[in-house]
Amino acid sequence: MSLGKLKSRTYRRVQRKTPGGNTAIHYEKGAPSPSKCTMCGAVLPGVPRGRKAEMQNMPKTQKRPERPFGGVLCTKCTRNKIKLEARA
Repeated sequence: MSLGKLKSRTYRRVQRKTPGGNTAIHYEKGAPSPSKCTMCGAVLPGVPRGRKAEMQNMPKTQKRPERPFGGVLCTKCTRNKIKLEARA
């Protein structure tokens, strides 16, 4: 019998083949929601959807783009913000 917390659909069910040749059900947390731009709310390209443990093992350059406001603002909002700062 499975645990009570595994009966709900909080965890997704994945069929895995064990070394003995049997198949077992493994319970995994689902992927988190994608990163969004703080100004317009658009989904940020170049930012992976990973859980915290997966992101910790990833190099810094793979976590977000290597540019100003990378991983925080989308390209359109970044362009507008840089223009406004240059004009001020």
